[in-house]
Amino acid sequence: MKLSLYAGVATMALAAGMSHAAGHLDGQTITVAGPWLSPEAETIAEIFDIFAEQTGATVKYTGSDSLEQQVLIDAEAGSSANITVFPQPGLAADMASRGFLTPLADDTADWIRENYAAGQSWVDLGTYADQTGADNLYGMFFRVDLKSLVWYSPENFEDAGYDIPESMEDLKALSDQIVADGGTPWCIGLGSGGATGWPATDWVEDLMLRTQSPAVYDQWVSNEIPFTDPAVVAAIKEFGAFARNDAYVSGGAGAVASTDFRDSPKGLFSSPPQCYMHRQASFIPAFFPEGTEVGTDADFFYFPAYADKDLGSPVLGAGTLFAITNPSDAAQELVAFLRDPAAHEVWMQAGGFLTPHKGVDSAKFSSDTARRMNDILLNATTFRFDASDLMPGGVGAGSFWTGMVDYAGGKDAGEVASGIQDSWDALK
Repeated sequence: MKLSLYAGVATMALAAGMSHAAGHLDGQTITVAGPWLSPEAETIAEIFDIFAEQTGATVKYTGSDSLEQQVLIDAEAGSSANITVFPQPGLAADMASRGFLTPLADDTADWIRENYAAGQSWVDLGTYADQTGADNLYGMFFRVDLKSLVWYSPENFEDAGYDIPESMEDLKALSDQIVADGGTPWCIGLGSGGATGWPATDWVEDLMLRTQSPAVYDQWVSNEIPFTDPAVVAAIKEFGAFARNDAYVSGGAGAVASTDFRDSPKGLFSSPPQCYMHRQASFIPAFFPEGTEVGTDADFFYFPAYADKDLGSPVLGAGTLFAITNPSDAAQELVAFLRDPAAHEVWMQAGGFLTPHKGVDSAKFSSDTARRMNDILLNATTFRFDASDLMPGGVGAGSFWTGMVDYAGGKDAGEVASGIQDSWDALK
């Protein structure tokens, strides 16, 4: 997407109440630090070029693969960029609590509630306590990843006469039907080198959102309720109903922990199929057999909610947020510019981008696959960030991972939960 295609959108680019004459920021420079390297860095630069053309400001973006460490170093040295793009809300919340972030414009929260699907979820995810304990909106999300997906082979479903399940009850009934027909419903693998176990944490997080309210999920993430709470143990057992059932899993339950997550979906494509479904995030096609065409050879559906629990259509995912780390009026205007659909549509057309913005032109997505994934995001009643990414590193990227491997291997759910909670308590 070239800048010329978006020239002339100045009338809608800046947020309501922030209309200014073209070029009013001539001579001002806004620095932005973020996690994106090439080719994503070129795409975000294109987006910033639109803002620069409208306002006259110069926007300088610097990408880093060690942003989490660098942003703290810069903040403590007083040399932060005007805006930092955070890949995790947890780091932004820590920065806010130390006085390193500036609240966004007063009307931002209301705008997000009105214009983002599941808008209150995005306000909650960007709201943190400052040094005094007062809550403020510090982050605006831009670019989202989707995890609540089940992958399958349309040909295999058609040959067997299976329909896409619309509820969790239907999904479990389909799993039982596949077993009754002599097949295996699921491929699951937890292997990931030093990060082995993380795919199981995603399962538990998705199942927490389907068995408990968003408020309970948030309490779990912050450890206001412990891992040993019955709600959490029940979600772990829900995962076990899939992963610890020999009849449900390709290779049997004993293969779950030892199978690499990158290899686990390959059973969808064998003949006869070794499995019919694989729950994994939007990135997994990168590990499908070479030449696999998404939409034809493989497809996806929403990991459904329970029909009888009245919890809507929750979605689990991740994403990046813009926050102000060195305040200026021009920095506030750049964050406000992200309300413009054009800022999203540039990246939509480049590919690898999902957005909760309800005002974008869906025709600008790079593929039908991206458009359909985004529809799942737009239909969400609740969005929650990956819980393990928000927990302390020793838990979310430590005992939670290893505990789920132990559970997949047969350890009692209560014992696993107790061990994870002990590791959290040790940090206090």
